[in-house]
Amino acid sequence: PMDALLIRERYKVVQVLETRENYAFAEAVDILDREKNSYLLNIYEGPLLRIYLPCFDQLRTCPDFQGVFLEGESLVAVFRYRTGTPIDQVFYRGDKHDWSSRLEYAQQLLHQVLNMADLPHQVSCAALLSENVLINENSQALSLRFQVAPMEEMNGRELVYLACDQLYKILLPRFSTPLAQLELLDQLDEGTCTTAVQLYSLWREREPELRAAYEALEKKNFFRRWCSLAWGRVKRRFAKRKRR
Repeated sequence: PMDALLIRERYKVVQVLETRENYAFAEAVDILDREKNSYLLNIYEGPLLRIYLPCFDQLRTCPDFQGVFLEGESLVAVFRYRTGTPIDQVFYRGDKHDWSSRLEYAQQLLHQVLNMADLPHQVSCAALLSENVLINENSQALSLRFQVAPMEEMNGRELVYLACDQLYKILLPRFSTPLAQLELLDQLDEGTCTTAVQLYSLWREREPELRAAYEALEKKNFFRRWCSLAWGRVKRRFAKRKRR
């Protein structure tokens, strides 16, 4: 079994996390390392080996990437081990995060997306699947796990689409959401951004506005806040009708 496997006489597989045709994803310990650190191994065989080999040549700028090598008939790509709770279990309708931590997580997510702008899309898109967007609520940190499972042909637009999908979970509209945030989500829905760089610039431009809108709402008493939010909803509905 793969569980007892020692790869390159260095990486001892402790857990196989996923297998499918010509691909396996595993957690391994580096037995040559004094700290006995864990790593994530993406293992490819057959036709996938030829597809993924050029990908990993372009990953020098990715801090999580630890290297790639051939082991017998397999290609093995090594990444840093990441822990956390998948995003869908942290952000959902009715969760209790306050607005400032939402903005902080959104900033971290989009910063990660920007950092992947130059990576091959097979790698960056895979890292943005829900099971790979990990949240550590104790340290308020968002990280991406590089499980680079085989995907259909990916491109820059697909990367933005996946990023917006995750961002929407963090900034999920609720009654307490100010108009500025609803307008940003509408803008993302319209698909105005087609690259990671455009998406990040839009966020940097709009984030101070969102923060200011939340701070202004906090200063109002309950009744005025309620009126302000309700009026924002009405304005948004009219704006949407006009655009149609």
